[in-house]
Parts: sequence; structure tokens; C-alpha cells
Amino acid sequence: MPPASGPGALRNSCNRFGRARSFSLRPPHHERKRDMKHLVTALALLAATPALAQDKMTLLLDWFINPDHGPIIVAQEKGYFAERGLEVEIVAPADPSAPPRLVAAGQADLAVSYQPQLHLQIHEGLPLKRVGTLVATPLNCLLVLDNGPIKSPADLKGKKIGFSVAGVEEAILTTVLGKYDVALSDVEMINVNFSLSPALMSGQVDAVIGAYRNFELNQMDIEGEPGRCFYIEEEGVPSYDELIYVANPDRMDAGKIARFLEATEKATQFIVNNPQASWEIFSATSPELQDELNKRAWADTLPRFALRPAGFDAGRYARFETFLKDSGMIDSVNSVSAITIDVTAE
Repeated sequence: MPPASGPGALRNSCNRFGRARSFSLRPPHHERKRDMKHLVTALALLAATPALAQDKMTLLLDWFINPDHGPIIVAQEKGYFAERGLEVEIVAPADPSAPPRLVAAGQADLAVSYQPQLHLQIHEGLPLKRVGTLVATPLNCLLVLDNGPIKSPADLKGKKIGFSVAGVEEAILTTVLGKYDVALSDVEMINVNFSLSPALMSGQVDAVIGAYRNFELNQMDIEGEPGRCFYIEEEGVPSYDELIYVANPDRMDAGKIARFLEATEKATQFIVNNPQASWEIFSATSPELQDELNKRAWADTLPRFALRPAGFDAGRYARFETFLKDSGMIDSVNSVSAITIDVTAE
């Protein structure tokens, strides 16, 4: 069916009401007058036809907009959401811990969250499920000074480790340190809030957990204090999806979410195929993004975006659930179907 408005509709109208007759290069005056009347009527009808309403969605981010959100912003800027009949409101939260709870309460359609936290939130009783993936690899790392005395996690015995949020980080540290016969009780944990790299560079702590390899590493290098990551998935922690989309399974519209994921998949393909052009689109949305740190972070995050946002590895979710149980973070093991759902099959 031809579009209801826009260039395509006008082109269709002209084809229909223009020189359709082939018997004469110049139709009689009364026929030209009649055809013009038809054309004016058709254009008036097109102008009066309302545009199809788009389905509205609200997406709550996990933090302020940054390169981790590349596919979302590119999908918005390239019109991929609109192509799929969606009008997506993207909201950066005032409180980063609030989005999953707001979605659980039905106050938004989707939230960007974290796989490790989702496992715990479900055990707390929140009605949430993972419905898509944004960043498909861990970003978290155990970060030390590159030229400092810590050459191995074994060297952290008796040292200070900074953190921002308690919980899963303790289970991760227990696993990483345990590989080197260091117990969590052998280190001093210090809450440095969100000043991870400043606390490390100032010598307040000897290492930090919760630093992102695509941000803190670049930030420290730019400031002349290079850091070095111990990658947790190489130190015994099961691999997981760093950033995911969560929804309330009792309130969600699976069809709308499936279209949202189609749009972000198309955006991810565009980013991978056009890294420089996509960076320019992304960074043009805010002056705060147009600096060296975000430019470096964009390049480092690009290969970590989920190429199939709707797809998931059931074994990955089962292994991390078991990991949390073995670490004492949860008392029982949920099935994968209680944690994640394939909205494309709904």
C-alpha cells in the first residue's frame, strides 16, 4: 500500500492523476481541467489524512548518556524506532538504582540494567525479566596502577580495595582473590563511592573493583596515570551480559519490545559497519560527549555491543545463577525461564 503522506504519496498521486492517457500528447481542455480537479481533490485528501499514531515507550537508562548506550541513541537519531512505529522516550535517571524498580512498578516499559543485579533483584521478589541485551560482555574489572606494586591479585593480600556498590562485587572479589589463595578477609574494603579512579590514582586504595575497562582505563591514561585491568572473566568469574534490558513480564507489551530490539539491532549493525559516522551521530547529540574520553570509550565499547539483542545464551544465565548460589549471595537457584524471556517468541 502506498504511503499516506510524504514524497511517496505525492509521487503516486501524480502517476495516477497526471498524463495517464496515451492517445494524445495533449488531452483536450475539458479533460485536462477534469484531471486537475481530481489531482487537487486527491492532494487535499492526502493532506487531511492523519499520520498513523506511533506506539509510545519509555526507556530508563542506567546512568547519564554515554557510549554504552550507543545503539539506543543511534536508533533514535537514524529513525529506526520510528520505522517500526515506535516513539521512544529515553530518560536518564536521577537515581541510578531506581530504574529496575520503576519498571517493576509499571512506571516505565524498559530499563537498562545489569545481569548480575537482575539475579539478585528477582530473588528479592521484584517482577522483572531480561528481555534483551545491550552490552554482551563484562566491562567490570579489578583495576590497579600500571606502574604500581600490584603485579598479580596475589599481591593484594593485606591491601586496600575500593568499591562503589556492595553486593555482587564481594562475590566477584572472593572468586578472583581465591584463585590466588587470598581471602576476602585478607583485604580491607573501602567504599569510595563513585570516585574509583581518583581513589586509586591518589593512593587512597591499592586497587578498585567495579571500574569499567572502557572508561576508567581511558580516563587514567588521559590523566597520565595509566592503569591495568585484571579481567574478571579470565580470573574465574563466569562471563555475563554487562548491560541488559529488563521489563515487568506481567505488564510488558512483547510486540513493542520486539520492535525496539529490531531497531537497536539495526543500529548496532550500522555502528559496526560505520564506526566513525556512528560516532559523529552519537556525539552530535550533546556537547558533553565531544571529548577525548568519550571518543576513546566509543571505540572500546563498539566490539562489545550485542549483535543480536533479542538472543541470549541460556547457559550463561544458568552458570551465573549457580555462581551466586555458590558464593552465598542467594539461597536457591532459579530456572533460566524465571530470569530471561525471548520476546520474539511471545
